[in-house]
Amino acid sequence: MLSLNNLQNIIYNPTIPYVGTITEQLKPGSLIVIRGHVPKDSERFQVDFQQGNSLKPRADVAFHFNPRFKRSNCIVCNTLINEKWGWEEITYNMPFRKEKSFEIVIMVLKNKFQDLQSMETSTLGLTQINRENSLPFEARLNASMGPGRTVVIKGEVNTNAKSFNVDLVAGKSRDIALHLNPRLNVKAFVRNSFLQDAWGEEERNITCFPFSSGMYFEMIIYCDVREFKVAVNGVHSLEYKHRFKDLSSIDTLSVDGDIRLLDVRSW
Repeated sequence: MLSLNNLQNIIYNPTIPYVGTITEQLKPGSLIVIRGHVPKDSERFQVDFQQGNSLKPRADVAFHFNPRFKRSNCIVCNTLINEKWGWEEITYNMPFRKEKSFEIVIMVLKNKFQDLQSMETSTLGLTQINRENSLPFEARLNASMGPGRTVVIKGEVNTNAKSFNVDLVAGKSRDIALHLNPRLNVKAFVRNSFLQDAWGEEERNITCFPFSSGMYFEMIIYCDVREFKVAVNGVHSLEYKHRFKDLSSIDTLSVDGDIRLLDVRSW
């Protein structure tokens, strides 16, 4: 499990059932990533965010995420308070499959847990214009941008790389709503927008530069109501307030620069 703002908190191949302490405080923007494989005889599995690990009385569960394969094939979400379950929230949109690997990305927001990704890891969510993923790469999103939409880019930074860019573009106007430009030669993660044929003011503030030469990365771009949230390898990196307001016009992803592009997804 890769959680929160600390890459050191990684648990490899834990024994199931697994109970572990989250060492950093959960707060808006925190991410937790769970990677696993569903056995062929699986009936269900669950991921719980709970206060402590008491069994008698049972610890409160803030978020219960429970895919079920037997009979109904659904995902049940709930909360346990004072040993009483609340109303079940059930979805029958079931992305998990037996004998398939999966990756779940959960982002903590102010008023909810947002499941960013729970799918077979081989699933592609973009219509690819260039199927070999050679650069420059450009692809239409499978649906226009809007609150709750997510784009994931997986790649490897070239040796001695100087920079690369990931852009979310409004296809008709060619306005760039979000320009993400990591510059490895100066360790700057530049963000900007190109609107009405002009670049705006660059944003550069960042706690830690997340890229290095030769590294593998997974960049998650999550569209919220007021801003984009960006995470790299499970660690929340930055927010970028929307300058381009017509989110539904953003329909294209563009990638270029000193990386090897491995995979792109959108949902």
